[in-house]
Amino acid sequence: MKRNSDEDPESEPDDHEKRILFTPKPQTLRQRMAEEIKSRNEETSEKSQEDENQDIWEQQQMRKAVKITEGRVIDLSYSSDSPIVKKFAISISFPPVNLEIIKKQLNTRLTLLRDTHRSHQREYEKYVEDIKSSKNTIQNLESSSNQALNYKFYKSMKMYVENLIDCLNEKIIHIQEIESSMHALLLKQAMTLMKRRQDELKHESTFLQQSSRKAETAKNGSLTIDENTQRILEEVKCRRSKRRQARTLSGNCNHQEGTSSDDELPSTETTDFQKKQGDILHDCGKVFEDVNDDFCNIQNILLKFQEWREKLPDSYYEAFIGLCIPKLLNPLIRVQLIDWNPLKLGSTSVKQMSWFTSIEEFIDSGVEDAKKDNPDKKILSTVINKTIIPRLSDFIEFIWDPLSTSQTTSLITHFRVILEEHSAWKNEVNESKQDLLKSIVSRMKKAIEDDVFIPLYPKSTVEDKTSAHSQFQERQFWSALKLFRNILLWNGLLPDDTLRELGLGKLLNRYLIIALLNAIPGPDVVKKCSQIAACLPEKWFENPAMRTSILQMESFIQFLLQSAHNLSRGEFRNEVKEIILILVKIKALNQAESLIEEDHLDDLKSLTEKV
Repeated sequence: MKRNSDEDPESEPDDHEKRILFTPKPQTLRQRMAEEIKSRNEETSEKSQEDENQDIWEQQQMRKAVKITEGRVIDLSYSSDSPIVKKFAISISFPPVNLEIIKKQLNTRLTLLRDTHRSHQREYEKYVEDIKSSKNTIQNLESSSNQALNYKFYKSMKMYVENLIDCLNEKIIHIQEIESSMHALLLKQAMTLMKRRQDELKHESTFLQQSSRKAETAKNGSLTIDENTQRILEEVKCRRSKRRQARTLSGNCNHQEGTSSDDELPSTETTDFQKKQGDILHDCGKVFEDVNDDFCNIQNILLKFQEWREKLPDSYYEAFIGLCIPKLLNPLIRVQLIDWNPLKLGSTSVKQMSWFTSIEEFIDSGVEDAKKDNPDKKILSTVINKTIIPRLSDFIEFIWDPLSTSQTTSLITHFRVILEEHSAWKNEVNESKQDLLKSIVSRMKKAIEDDVFIPLYPKSTVEDKTSAHSQFQERQFWSALKLFRNILLWNGLLPDDTLRELGLGKLLNRYLIIALLNAIPGPDVVKKCSQIAACLPEKWFENPAMRTSILQMESFIQFLLQSAHNLSRGEFRNEVKEIILILVKIKALNQAESLIEEDHLDDLKSLTEKV
């Protein structure tokens, strides 16, 4: 204003228009806002974040300044012509600010910071794990053997296994042919003996029937029989005479006629059998004669896989080599089993064979560093299941003669060994074992049906112990009793119900009891009853609370009581005492006490009180 007055004195206003300013000229709102924005930009460049309380205070100051200048007329400039006056009506509203809003904003920001922190923490932990894993990998690689050597080892094992499989595939056909030849040879011998026994039984029975018919007797008193029957009977008589002489020389005087196996072959047939068997074994020895020991020796093969297990155990177990070894060894074990006959007394046990020992050593060498579910522990059980049991089943089904005590005893011995090795893995579902037991039961049933025959003759015919009828009946009874004993030898291996059905139900009650009922009462009958009782397993009568015997023995008990009543009337006190002892043994205590009371045998009451 002063400058304008100096330049143009004529335009000076009147005195009443002159104003005296006691305070500095206030800035306009626009100037203050521009100045404030400039100040905030400078502070923003100096600081990345500004205190919220400071912002709130500045906003309050701005609202106060707006209120002061509200409604005032501001002279912006004076021109030479006329003054220009501008008015601003400013109305700016800001949201109310209180402590809750500030707290809410702070909590929101704190939540965001916490989420960010957690995300960073997770990333950090991931990086730490990656670093740890990398360090372990580096350490393992540094501590492991040279990878080139491992690759070389794997390559050599691959080539070895491929060559081994090619070798076994080539030889397996020859092995099967040799097995078939040996099986056919043994089967032919077994069938020859069984057919001969049945034919002789048939011809002898027919001859005795004809001899009891006077109408078929010739005028000179001799029987008209065909030459074939006569030849067969002479052969039977000759073999019995030789066996009788052999027993006399050995001092065996307690032998019963009919309990011999009668498995002697003519010398020509025996020589022919031995020659063919020798040729087969010779061919068997030549199967792997052109093969290196590393591919046909079980111990050398297992050493290869043992080296792999010790050197690189992880890859060994991941490849499930323990499941493959039984299949690889199968042809080699079958070669060693070609000369194995479990029906022959004194035959080599599977535990004594070289393959069994080699597998046991292989398993034992890996016990210390073995895993919990190590397939190597089941190698031996698998070999028995897949190789030994099928071969044993063939012997039982086609070659075994249940009437032969020597064959049955040898078979049971081998069966117990196999069952013992198998018992370590009871949880396994072993179908082959069940099939083996079924084949044993089936073979014994067939023997009862085909080989048991006890003829029944009038008592007047068998009173003479030297007559042909009496001797034939005696031989057949003792032969059936021998089968009864052989069946009960399976006690503990076959279920008790199965043994009772075969031995007691099918043989004792159907054949032996009928023969005893037809016999003449006397010491011989009591002797036969004692032999029957001696065959019964003691396990069936171990219960001390038993007063009555098992159900299947009821017919036998009634026969004993009937025999005791008949013998008590005569001078057979010792025989009656023997019958009471039999009743006590089979836990027929109630019947024994009744017998003593009915026949007034008070002096024998002590026999029942000892139990």
